[in-house]
Amino acid sequence: MIPLLILVSHSMALGQAFMTDSGTAVFHSEVPLHTFSGSSDFLTGRIDLEDKTVDFYLDLHTLETGIDKRDRDMLETLEAEEFPFAEFFGKLTSNFDPENTSPQTVTVEGDFKIHGVTNETKITGTLQMTDNGLLVKAGWTLLLKDYDIEPPKLLFVKVDQQQDIEIEALLKPVED
Repeated sequence: MIPLLILVSHSMALGQAFMTDSGTAVFHSEVPLHTFSGSSDFLTGRIDLEDKTVDFYLDLHTLETGIDKRDRDMLETLEAEEFPFAEFFGKLTSNFDPENTSPQTVTVEGDFKIHGVTNETKITGTLQMTDNGLLVKAGWTLLLKDYDIEPPKLLFVKVDQQQDIEIEALLKPVED
């Protein structure tokens, strides 16, 4: 009887989709002699372990850096009125064992879109099956020029082209 239960729970996890609308996205940026970060707790995403799709998006208007003027400048630079979302859609290209509750390094490959520009992106992170759902953590670097974004200036000094991005989210099982 126990082997049957293990088989049933394993097949349910493999066919399971997980979603969140409250993940965290953080970016880190630099200008000479100064670094700053922005974050949002409104990252929305879905991972389907059966077809290996990974789909996340963020409303850029939810990003906050702690300084209102910098937030307005950032949204203007990103042209967020015209391009309100950052989006990723791709596939899990490495193996993930949902029966293993340790963090597992995984790779996803797909399209990241921001500022109306889409680029193929490969991201490495971790997935971990927990009692509460599927925990995802990932980080990657993007260059503003790759997305036709002109870095803003701060007192005649431009913001660095390189932006470090991190996400973390606990995705809950989707009810059928």
